[in-house]
Amino acid sequence: MSADTLSVPVGLDLRAAEAIAPELSPAQLVWRRFRRHRMALAGAVGLVLLMVYIVGGSLVIPESASNAGSLRERLQPPTADHWFGTDSIGRDVFTRIIYGGQISIVIGVLAVVLEVTLGTLIGGFAAYYGGWVDAVLMRFTEAMLAIPSLFLLIVLSKFLSNDIPTVELWGRTFSGSVVIVIVVIGCTSWMYLARIVRANVLSLRELDYVSASRALGASHGRIFFSHLVPNTIAPIIVSATLGLAQAVITEAYVSFLGLGVQPPTATWGNMMDQSLSFIQRGVWWMWTFPSLLIVLTILSINLLGDGLRDALDPRTAKHLG
Repeated sequence: MSADTLSVPVGLDLRAAEAIAPELSPAQLVWRRFRRHRMALAGAVGLVLLMVYIVGGSLVIPESASNAGSLRERLQPPTADHWFGTDSIGRDVFTRIIYGGQISIVIGVLAVVLEVTLGTLIGGFAAYYGGWVDAVLMRFTEAMLAIPSLFLLIVLSKFLSNDIPTVELWGRTFSGSVVIVIVVIGCTSWMYLARIVRANVLSLRELDYVSASRALGASHGRIFFSHLVPNTIAPIIVSATLGLAQAVITEAYVSFLGLGVQPPTATWGNMMDQSLSFIQRGVWWMWTFPSLLIVLTILSINLLGDGLRDALDPRTAKHLG
């Protein structure tokens, strides 16, 4: 074997082999770990197919078709004309799932953006500044943990949804309850991320490169946003994926109770709510297909989040098995 050939001693595990592979960038190492996680790849494929369905479908089928009903075709089982059957006023369930899924995913994504923003800033500032700032922000975080988020979401949706007017955006009509659901989910789910970010920043702020930045006169904002936050991105990404799954299922839950997103805006949750009175009449397709999409979405997101957690943490050996 030539001197310039990289040799790996017999018995050296894959983790050590990765450490001595200088030709691989950090991103390439993450991708290598991720692609070994078969269930995570299955979750990623599931999300891609879901996006093709709910995004690509809207490019082919106009929204007007999802709201067009025919009483002569009401409560029809799945057929070649209506793949997922029709609802109580003759609307095509397949088409409504496309546009209802868009709203469910948008609510989840926007709620997660709010959650990640609050959790990163509050947890990061608490750790970076320390002292009384840390004490105040952490006591506030603990107080927020005591608030029952689901109960708060139900109450606010019940009493405030009718006071917020509908919003026209991108040619779509959104009921005021959408804003309440996004804000409440986002503002009551950042606390665990804040604790994770705080712990990470506490370990990073004393490292040499942070001390060197201070010595060179870098501002607090530059140190925080250019050095500390990028090096905390791994737990943030993992928390965001798992938070997305939680936001989608929370929205579906309160909408199923009739206290979340209200008509005319369709979501998977309120589609199941509308099917409730027809379950005993054998109209199984009205609730089966929306609930199946919810289950597949949550499963795919959780599998993807589990794979990202393993891939972004080089100390985790699970993905190397």
